[in-house]
Amino acid sequence: MEWIKLSIFTSSEGIEEVCDALYDIGMKDVQIEDEQEFTEFLEENKKYWDYVDDELINQKKGETKVIIYLENDEHITDSISSVQNMLSALKAGDADSSLGRLETETDGLNEEDWANNWKAYFKPIEVGEKILIQPEWEPYNGDTDRIVFTVNPGLTFGTGTHNSTKLCIAELEKVIDDTTDMIDIGCGSGILSVISLLLGAPEATALDIDPNAVHVAYENAEMNNVGKSRYHVYAGDILTDRELQSKVCSRRYKVVVANIVADVIIALLPIVKQIVDEKGTFICSGIINERLPDVLVAMEKQKITVDHTCTDGEWSSVTCKF
Repeated sequence: MEWIKLSIFTSSEGIEEVCDALYDIGMKDVQIEDEQEFTEFLEENKKYWDYVDDELINQKKGETKVIIYLENDEHITDSISSVQNMLSALKAGDADSSLGRLETETDGLNEEDWANNWKAYFKPIEVGEKILIQPEWEPYNGDTDRIVFTVNPGLTFGTGTHNSTKLCIAELEKVIDDTTDMIDIGCGSGILSVISLLLGAPEATALDIDPNAVHVAYENAEMNNVGKSRYHVYAGDILTDRELQSKVCSRRYKVVVANIVADVIIALLPIVKQIVDEKGTFICSGIINERLPDVLVAMEKQKITVDHTCTDGEWSSVTCKF
């Protein structure tokens, strides 16, 4: 099995927050390299040695890193995309840059390899009861009565094959029709919002904290013959961006979907209550199973009625009715 080493550059103060955020996207095994921590350890334990090898000291010099190892398989692009999207969210909330630069570096897979080699793993896949996800570079050759969604996620966003995304698609199939307007919070490459339009929604709005998402989502919409008259994509943090809130929170939507992480979903709940239609539906995923109880408790506190939950592997989704 081939592994990719992914290093996240942070600060001593940022280690705990980065590790917690990785845990929330299902990445639990981390390695930490921190010069400050190592130096403090040496100072506090001098009585146990007379000499420390200079080579060991040199290894610990430099920026603080949180390191994870990812399997280089068909899920590698989704795994790296999950990390990068998580870091974008952390950056947006780090006004004083106390968490460091929050950039990544990979060993075992250079950018050119990632841009091309992972595509060999991404094949057309059936999701839910109605959708077939097809990579742009590999059209589906068989016969199908499913709705075909063509996607090119680029280097930054997922492919739609992640468990949490599939959970959302299966739920959207149940509630989207030609009367359903919807909003996709944390849209990435626009998978959930564009698929909603293909399922018959007359209009969709999509948001993401990463400005690059706007271009990628519109490209994927165009690839599926969806025009900007029906599809509106914005960049910004709906939790703090007043201008963005004025654009998207002045109306209500029949369906709100958020495929993010547990902590962001919990923070979103007051806004969700403002923008879901009186008889609307809220679908959320990106929740590792261990965090599902936290999300359900937060929903109970907000008096949001949970209709049902679903699981796929280590991931959970929640569907709420209003």
